[in-house]
Amino acid sequence: MSRNLKDKYDNVNPRRTHTIMSAEDAASGRKSYWAELEITGSIRNVSPCLWQLTHLTSLYLNDNCLCRIPPDVAMLTNLRSLDLSKNKLRSLPAELGELIHLRELLLSHNHLRVLPYELGKLFQLHVLGLQGNPLSKEILSLYGETNGTHKLLTYMLDSLQVTAPLPPQRPWIPLTRPNRARPTCIFTVMCYNVLCDKFATRQMYGYCPSWALEWEYRKKSILDEIRHYAADIISLQEVETDQFYKFFLPELKRDGYDGIFSPKSRAKTMAESDRKYVDGCAIFFRIAKFTLVKDHLVEFNQLAMANAEGSDHMLNRVMPKDNIGLAALLKTKEAAWENGLPDPSQVHQPLLVCTAHIHWDPEFCDVKLVQTMMLSNELKGILDQAAHSFRPGHKADPAAIQLLLCGDFNSLPDSGVIEFLTSGRVSADHADFKELGYKAVLQKISGCDKPNELTHSFKLASAYSEDIMPFTNYTFHFKGIIDYIFYSKQSMTPLGLLGPLASEWLRDNKVVGCPHPHVPSDHFPLLVELEMVPTLPPSNGLLQRR
Repeated sequence: MSRNLKDKYDNVNPRRTHTIMSAEDAASGRKSYWAELEITGSIRNVSPCLWQLTHLTSLYLNDNCLCRIPPDVAMLTNLRSLDLSKNKLRSLPAELGELIHLRELLLSHNHLRVLPYELGKLFQLHVLGLQGNPLSKEILSLYGETNGTHKLLTYMLDSLQVTAPLPPQRPWIPLTRPNRARPTCIFTVMCYNVLCDKFATRQMYGYCPSWALEWEYRKKSILDEIRHYAADIISLQEVETDQFYKFFLPELKRDGYDGIFSPKSRAKTMAESDRKYVDGCAIFFRIAKFTLVKDHLVEFNQLAMANAEGSDHMLNRVMPKDNIGLAALLKTKEAAWENGLPDPSQVHQPLLVCTAHIHWDPEFCDVKLVQTMMLSNELKGILDQAAHSFRPGHKADPAAIQLLLCGDFNSLPDSGVIEFLTSGRVSADHADFKELGYKAVLQKISGCDKPNELTHSFKLASAYSEDIMPFTNYTFHFKGIIDYIFYSKQSMTPLGLLGPLASEWLRDNKVVGCPHPHVPSDHFPLLVELEMVPTLPPSNGLLQRR
């Protein structure tokens, strides 16, 4: 480090936080840790060992005579600040774009005439210094605009050629063989959050080129994916109202589907011109196998208001969130059955398919759990009501109607939401309730087999496990399982499911998050093949055990 013949180093940059250890600290054995390094003077070359210091978060190489920076700079993956100003650089290595944690890159007063498009990959960059370089008028004009750094980075990322190959096909994972000894209904189910247009922004997904975020580009890949897997039941979240009626429904009707849709509750308060952009949930079903009996909308804000009973937390935390659930009561057709037909009274087996999009914010884990419990209670009511209509004159049995629950629950596998759905119970004092006053309210809308325990009676299982699918949502800031397909485990058996996107492809192509030009959403679709046995009593009243 050059001290310019001074006894004391003058810190001219207030962002530089390093201090010099005192003799007393050194004598006492105190260990030093330095995440910043400054090399200033008339340096023409730096040692290759510099690029081995991968712990560095700040590197100051300004005020030197450097003519080049080697590609090995990409090894400094923890850098947040890099100062290369006031050197003699004529070019920059493309590998500089791999330093995706950079917040500050100072390149002022060099001899740069061009910039590598790879700089567009620095999506977390807030400060970019380019003054004093003989760059093109186009670059300098864009850089000089309001919010010029962001606009320039967007331009460069949009101009960067996509070199990653298409990802390999996701593997199909067989789980068991179907039962050929009796009539069963075998069908496939897809669950997919397609990422609605208004959320697909560079502010949210700065690592993705803007053209690859455009709905006109993404919708083709999404539809191709849906058509490729050709599921019999398709559950979608984040479908905008206009997209459902003008794109998804007409396209999928051509493929032999019909569907239902509802936007989030806020749509009711909006003008028609704005309502078309509100996202919601959709369910499609193959009409050769299923008939729609009735659809049901579950509005969590309305349920929160109806069940608040003076609870401030229900009114102030749960009610303002306008997430929804959507359910389709289907019944099977003859074409849905294999190995012959079941008893005539069982041919039209009822199946309640529900999709939901639970609130997203991790700070509102209590709201997620309350919404899920309200959904569970509503589904119980729908099943009770449907049981009376399916076999008039017979004793109503809600258990004869099978349940399929899919959606983006915005909840990790160890959350209260997933514990409640898979085990059928959760403690009224669960940490996710945040010790807020929900207990009295929830005990009225939930089963309570034991004191201080909230229950449901659906006996559900999750089709996917963490060892098969390590994440269903893959962004730069979050990677985890938040999408699920739950099925009635007493009457359905998973025969196989779609495996994960190859981790090698993500790693080798340095895909730090999705969407990506080859991956149209930040969620990966789930797909499972289920075998269902009839649960309606046969004509003789005796129901065979599996």
